Amino acid sequence: MSPARRLAAARVPRYTSYPTAADFTAAVGPVDAARWLNAIPAGESVSAYLHVPYCREICHYCGCHAKAVRRDEVVDAFRLSLQAEIALVARHLGSPARLGRISWGGGTPSVLGLDGLAAVLGELARHFEIEPDGEHAIELDPRAVDPGFAVGLAGLGVTRASLGVQDLDPRVQTAIGRIQPPAQVERAAEALRAAGISRLNFDLVYGLPHQSEVSLGETLAMVLAMAPSRVAFYGYAHLPARRANQRLIDEAALPGGEERLRQAEFIARSLEAAGFERVGIDHFARADDPLAEAARENRLHRNFQGYTDDPHPLLLGFGPSSISRLPGGFAQNESDVGRWRTSIAAGTLATRRGHADGGDDRERAGIIERLMCAFTVDLGETAGRFGDELALLRPLAAEGLVVLERGRVTMTPAGRPFVRLVAAVFDRFRTEGETAFSGSV
Repeated sequence: MSPARRLAAARVPRYTSYPTAADFTAAVGPVDAARWLNAIPAGESVSAYLHVPYCREICHYCGCHAKAVRRDEVVDAFRLSLQAEIALVARHLGSPARLGRISWGGGTPSVLGLDGLAAVLGELARHFEIEPDGEHAIELDPRAVDPGFAVGLAGLGVTRASLGVQDLDPRVQTAIGRIQPPAQVERAAEALRAAGISRLNFDLVYGLPHQSEVSLGETLAMVLAMAPSRVAFYGYAHLPARRANQRLIDEAALPGGEERLRQAEFIARSLEAAGFERVGIDHFARADDPLAEAARENRLHRNFQGYTDDPHPLLLGFGPSSISRLPGGFAQNESDVGRWRTSIAAGTLATRRGHADGGDDRERAGIIERLMCAFTVDLGETAGRFGDELALLRPLAAEGLVVLERGRVTMTPAGRPFVRLVAAVFDRFRTEGETAFSGSV
């Protein structure tokens, strides 16, 4: 096996947090979350993430906490519980907090409909001061966006939308169970822009069945013609043992590690040639986009939505499986919708697991975030305490993937696709032989 193939196949976390959600335990529960909520300083500006776990259908490739829903009464019951959770969380705050940023994810948040989205936002406004200039983002299925819905979103204050494009090749779309012709995506983008929502992200995936550099080039040409502000190109994580729907994917049609690496490099070259700036490992942004500006100014952060310019260190997560970042650590909600609703109905926070900060967790989190965001970190005076980690990096340095110099760790251009491997060296939870994560590229 070539070095590139061996490294690309290595399974490591995506590091949208440290510790990762896979390392959360049931040692953290509702009592801890309540105490940490109470410790949020008065007047603190925080971010809110609302997880809607439903889609009208589940695509074969999906790895999210989502389930199919067809009955409106199920969606309505979920929405009422979401509103109740917002009120419950607010009651546990020591003093009122301000919301500086709102993000909707899922699933497909649009299944709530405009009235449902408005009801949830109204609940937020009753309990929090929503800052007028904060970003308000939502993930959307292009197949569910028409001009009327786009106008409604703008009326609710949405300022950025992420369209789940994945791939525009018909053969690939058939293989992943998501049929959406390019014209349908284009109509959705045009409707959002016409409504005044001009900040558009396109989310795409490489490493899917039947993809090639040729097909990806054709998808990129169509995407660039639609002029998004940002493009996120994620590597498909094939974990059929954990996701039953992924068993519908033909593994024989999936590209291998070396091909995935070539696809990732081709995508980066193509987008950079088109004027996008590379942000981290899988995001690309126009030069005037706030994400590109944050990267240039070393203000880039990493959270559960990927790369972000969000300056708020605290996050309130609402909905099943959502994760809050609180003064004392991470608190993740119950992922089962029924059990989540039961907790909320009983007036108990739905925290099922999490992690309490301790030891050098914050320091390691900072090291990993800088590596993931800037591809370099200066360990400074603490370098002596990371002697074992630096020793583990020497083989990667010998392969020309990383430079070690007086306590500074820097990824080389050739090494940047493997930055998750270097981050994992500083992760005290990682052990050899783990297979619960995706390939590093």
